[in-house]
Amino acid sequence: MNTNTENNVPAPVSSPAPQPSASARNQRKVVRGTVVSDKMQKTIVVQVERKVRHPLYEKFVSRRTKLRAHDEKGEAHVGDVVEVVQTRPLSKTKCWRLVRILQRASHH
Repeated sequence: MNTNTENNVPAPVSSPAPQPSASARNQRKVVRGTVVSDKMQKTIVVQVERKVRHPLYEKFVSRRTKLRAHDEKGEAHVGDVVEVVQTRPLSKTKCWRLVRILQRASHH
């Protein structure tokens, strides 16, 4: 068995891992969508629509994603168009945060 201590060879020194710059770390995903549910406390469900090209037919089809977002003050309501930003996990399903309300629903 050949170890470094028998041959008195120093172990290779690894350089410290490069730290991500503050600007790179703060570039978080920001998406806009429509509030479809506000029944939970401090949580809204935002539906985001995106267009995706079909791999075979090359036609653009709509895809929908429902995101749970944190709404601390409870100011967003169903039908509002909102902007949410990705954040650390706040619960099992919630990792988005409400940034601002872009357009209020017409029934308010």
